Amino acid sequence: MQTTSDEVLIGRIANGDRLAMQVLFARHHVRVYRFVLRLVNNPSTAEDLISEVFLDVWRQAGRFEARSQVSTWLLAIARFKALSALRKKPESALDDEMAEAIEDTSDTPEVSLQKKNKSELLRECLKSLSPEHREVVDLVYYHEKSIEEVAELVGIPENTVKTRMFYARKRLSELLKAAGVDRGWP
Repeated sequence: MQTTSDEVLIGRIANGDRLAMQVLFARHHVRVYRFVLRLVNNPSTAEDLISEVFLDVWRQAGRFEARSQVSTWLLAIARFKALSALRKKPESALDDEMAEAIEDTSDTPEVSLQKKNKSELLRECLKSLSPEHREVVDLVYYHEKSIEEVAELVGIPENTVKTRMFYARKRLSELLKAAGVDRGWP
């Protein structure tokens, strides 16, 4: 059951297969939890919302139209639940003492500008890569796909993906160094 695709699991869940639900939950609950936690910033609320998300999956599996990946569908449900929870959350009044105790962790204008400039430079350097290398970097870093998933998507062996990643990172490092950018953010 571990190698069964998410779409097949959803079909089985629609037919009341509890084992399929357990497999889907095991496969995706950590990613969905982290996503929700970033939105609500409260572990207890995130746990509650995860339960609601997978309960909705159990109830609505028959309505899944496969217009997106199952993981995307799960994140969409989770996002809706998290935003709804945030809207319901009562705003507590801050007194002056509490307000002063809150640490401002945002970037200074200078750091924000440095990050923006470095980001633009990185995008330009990415354009200098070959289409094959750029595709692998995009899938791994921006779409968070694993080496195995990239190999399957692109239709090449996993070792080829690893080799392309190695050379792409090496080339990006050279391009960034030539542009005067040191490692790190910013």
